Amino acid sequence: MPAQDTLTVAVRVKPSASSARVGGRFDGPHGPALVIAVHEPAVDGRATEAARRALAAALGVRRAEVALRAGAASRDKLFLVDRPSPELSEVLGRLRDGSAE
Repeated sequence: MPAQDTLTVAVRVKPSASSARVGGRFDGPHGPALVIAVHEPAVDGRATEAARRALAAALGVRRAEVALRAGAASRDKLFLVDRPSPELSEVLGRLRDGSAE
């Protein structure tokens, strides 16, 4: 089976949160989504950019490998991760389940 070139990650962003964190599950319009809480407000794409950076850090990939696919003006977003490793889906599952770390 050939390796995938990209992985789509559904995310629910919580802007203006008192504490930033990546973890938890939200059943959103794109299916089970990873919850990302960020300090930045939902103004001028600041929360989206903060969520992109937080997702990259949580998955252990470079920020340049994570791009927004859909949901620029929504709390429910789809991000694409370029060249995902085989372990990335497992890491994502642990983050969604809250069992990471």
